[in-house]
Amino acid sequence: MFFPESHIRILLCAQPTDMRKSFNGLIALVKNHMGEDPLGGPLFVFVNRKRTYMKALWFERGGFCIWSKRLEQGHFSKVGGVGVSHVLNMLDFQLLIEGLERRDYFSKKRYKRVV
Repeated sequence: MFFPESHIRILLCAQPTDMRKSFNGLIALVKNHMGEDPLGGPLFVFVNRKRTYMKALWFERGGFCIWSKRLEQGHFSKVGGVGVSHVLNMLDFQLLIEGLERRDYFSKKRYKRVV
């Protein structure tokens, strides 16, 4: 299974996305709709209207990569919030991929060093 590095910034597009889009379409969506730099390093996550298909776009040294997942049953959980995109932490992203609800799992407060 695919899991990016834990320190990577993850942005979920708030609007449903047409899953026929490939590299150029998703890059245009990141630039024009989300207002982000696709070469900046974040992992961009897109979900379709029925929430049964997910694509992730990111840039690494050699070029762009796309990872996709289609569910045969059920749907991805809905991530709430207002705006164009939502910032996810690694735990939220892993729960989203696995189809688990965040409200069912609690993370205890941990020390985080401020740099």
